Amino acid sequence: MTSLPRPTTDLSAEEARRIALRAQGFLGTPDRRAGVRGILRHLGAVQLDTISVLARSHELIPYARLGAVGRKTVDEAYWTDTHAFEYWSHAACILPVEEWPHFAFRRRAYRSRPHWNHDLPDGTYDQVIKQLRTEGPLTATELGGAKKTSEWWDWSGTKVAVERALMYGEVVCTERRGWKRVYDLAERAVPETLLHDELDDTECLRRLVGLAGKSLGVGTRADIADYHRLKGEQVDAVIADSGLVPVTVEGWGKPAWADPAALETPPRGRHRTTLLSPFDSLIWERARTERIFGFTHRLEAYTPKPKRVYGYFAMPVLAGGRLVGRVDPAREGRTLVAKQVTLDGPKAVPAVAQALLEAASWVDCTNVRVERVDASELREPLAKELARALD
Repeated sequence: MTSLPRPTTDLSAEEARRIALRAQGFLGTPDRRAGVRGILRHLGAVQLDTISVLARSHELIPYARLGAVGRKTVDEAYWTDTHAFEYWSHAACILPVEEWPHFAFRRRAYRSRPHWNHDLPDGTYDQVIKQLRTEGPLTATELGGAKKTSEWWDWSGTKVAVERALMYGEVVCTERRGWKRVYDLAERAVPETLLHDELDDTECLRRLVGLAGKSLGVGTRADIADYHRLKGEQVDAVIADSGLVPVTVEGWGKPAWADPAALETPPRGRHRTTLLSPFDSLIWERARTERIFGFTHRLEAYTPKPKRVYGYFAMPVLAGGRLVGRVDPAREGRTLVAKQVTLDGPKAVPAVAQALLEAASWVDCTNVRVERVDASELREPLAKELARALD
C-alpha cells in the first residue's frame, strides 16, 4: 500500500451523519423528475431479495426516498429501455447500465474459474447461448427448466449454464417476470458503447471506489470496500487516485474518505420519515450503521422464531435523520399489521405512526393494527396517534 495523504478536513460525528444522509437521498428535496432511475444512478446499486412483506426490497428503496411512487412505475423504471442490469455487487443488485464496464474485472475473475458453481454436461452452455440467440429473451423455465427437483438449490444444467453465462457477461438479466429472471444476450441488451468498453482491473476498481465514496458521502476503508464487495487491498491500491479525499471523523477512530463535493456545502434540507428495508444501502452494513446512528440492526428472517428479538422483517424507522425505532410489518387484507414495534422513547411515537400510515397508504391498506409494543407504556400513545390520523 502506498503512503496516503494526511487528512486536511475534520468532521464532527453530526456532520458525517448528515453528509451520509444527503448522499443516500434522505436529506433535502428528492429529485422527483429523475424518479426511480435517478435514485438508481445516485445509489449505484439497489439490492434484490426474495423476501416480500410490504413489498420487495428493490421497491422499498425508491419508496423510502421518493414516497408513494407506484410499484408498477418502479418496475418499469428499472426494466424498460435497457436502463439497468442485474449483477453481483454488494449482493445480487440492480445496477445502472452505465456501470456495465466497471464490473469487467469481476466478469474476468469468474471466467478464470471455468467450473464455477457446478460441472456442466457437454454442450449445455453452448446450447443455452444458441437458444437465446434464436428465441430470446427467455426465462430459465423457457430455456428448458430451472430445477431438477423441488429443492431450491437443485438447479438444472440449463439454469447452471445460463447463470454462469450471466456471471461471465455473455448473458444479462433484462427484467423480472413473476420474479423470474428473463435472460438475453449481452450483445443485444447492453448498448454497444458500454458493451465494448473493456476497462482493465485497476480502472474498474478506481471507478467503483470513487462511486462508492460518492454514494456514501463519507466512509471508512471497510465501508467503501463493502459497498460493492471489494477486498480491502483492492481499495488500498486505487483510493489515492479515486478522487476521494482523506478526512478525520470524530469518534470513528479509523481513517475515512469523503466525496469532495459533499464537503463543499453543508447538508441542509428536509428529512424523510420512513420505514427502511433492512437491505437499504443506508443501513446494509452493520458496523457503519452502529458507528453513524448508534443503532444495532440485524435481519432476523433466517433466525429461528424463538430467538428473534425484533421480528421476522423488522424495518428500522428513519425520522429527523435518526433511527428511532423498528416495525415488524405484515399485511392482512387491507390492514397493515405492526406485529412488533420498538420505539426509542416517547418522542419517537409520532414519527413511527407517520411511517406506518404512509406505508399503509402506499400498499393500499386502509387500516393499521398494532399487535405488540415492546415498551408497553407507549402502546396507548401510539394507538391514539394512529387513530387520530385515521379518523
